[in-house]
Amino acid sequence: MKRVTGIGGIFFKAQDAPSLRAWYKQHLGIDVQEWGGTAFNWTDGAGKPFAGTTVWSIGSTQSDQFAPSAAGFMVNYRVEDLLALVTALREEGCNVLEQVDESEYGKFAWVIDPEGNKVELWQPPAGQ
Repeated sequence: MKRVTGIGGIFFKAQDAPSLRAWYKQHLGIDVQEWGGTAFNWTDGAGKPFAGTTVWSIGSTQSDQFAPSAAGFMVNYRVEDLLALVTALREEGCNVLEQVDESEYGKFAWVIDPEGNKVELWQPPAGQ
C-alpha cells in the first residue's frame, strides 16, 4: 500500500494573519484569496497542467484548527487510500484521531506525530 503520495497543503498561523498574507502577496507574488490562502496548480516538467493542487494558507493564532497540537503549522499529505492507511497507522500504535471527515473535497483524517504535531491526511476525490 502506498502511503503519502505528495503534499496537499501547508497551513500555518500568524499573530496578524491579514498583514502576513499581504506581505506574501506583495513581496512573493502569492495570489492570496479572500479565504486566506491560495491553491497552486500542479504542472509537469514541461509546464503543462495536470490534476492536482497544493493549498497554502495562513490562519489566525486564535484558531483551534490544529488542536490538540500546539504547533503553529500543519502539513496536509495526499494519500491514495485513507481508510486503509488509518487502519495501518492504528495497528502500528500511532495516535490517530477518531474523526474521519468526508466531503466534496475528499476524505480527511488526522494523526499526531511523536513531537505532538497534528498531521492531516487527505484522499482527494477521484480525478484530482
